[in-house]
Amino acid sequence: MLHTVNKSPLESNALRDALRIAAPGDALLLLEDGVHAARPGARSEALMAAALAGHPVYAIEPDLRARAIGRVIEGIRLIGYDGFVELVEQHHVVTWV
Repeated sequence: MLHTVNKSPLESNALRDALRIAAPGDALLLLEDGVHAARPGARSEALMAAALAGHPVYAIEPDLRARAIGRVIEGIRLIGYDGFVELVEQHHVVTWV
């Protein structure tokens, strides 16, 4: 299963809800404003550490650049739109809005 989160953790509980439901090993993809959760030092950093302990976590690199986020929490895998398409082709998708 691939859980996609496109809302900032400052404005939505989507990330927290996705992680509450995600089964061990399910993938998590941060895109659009959801990439704010990938910033080191963000309020959601502890939540992301817990996510990384049990899930592969991806972030869309062009979305990070568009929001001037230059560094991400260690362990988050950066992908482009081609990688996004590959993830969607490989998994059932649950979108958290």
